[in-house]
Amino acid sequence: MRILGIDCGSQFTGYGVIDTDGTRHRLVEAGVIRTSAKDPFSARLLTIGSRLREIAAEFAPDEAAVEDTFTSVNVRSALKLTHVRGVAMFVLAEAGMEVAEYPPAQVKMAVASNGRAEKEQVQWMVRVLLGLSEPIASLDASDALAVALCHAMRRPVKVAL
Repeated sequence: MRILGIDCGSQFTGYGVIDTDGTRHRLVEAGVIRTSAKDPFSARLLTIGSRLREIAAEFAPDEAAVEDTFTSVNVRSALKLTHVRGVAMFVLAEAGMEVAEYPPAQVKMAVASNGRAEKEQVQWMVRVLLGLSEPIASLDASDALAVALCHAMRRPVKVAL
């Protein structure tokens, strides 16, 4: 099974693709979609959506997972994040993928056994779980891989009747 994980952000949207059998996981690709704060927000959303379409076409994931919006003191930032999530979920659904959503604490619990783990702890555990010799350089890409790993470990098993 191939899973695409997304860590949404209006400036940096992390993505990570893994292959998994549910217990063993292998890194396929990870990176960050970068946008400029100087560009209009609508143009940034277009960049994120276009790049996610390319990633979905290139890596052909079976399923996708996106981190839920966290509660933020800054309402404006939370709204922007929600817009990015909407674009991501639309593009993934358009590509025919089932899209799962996980709260940040559940993602951290799945990979680091601590729902309040720091980003660096998550980055370290992503490295361990994927058997990498070096950690993923970008915390956004590492977080996206954590979302994909969480889905691999928590996704409902479909049983044929």
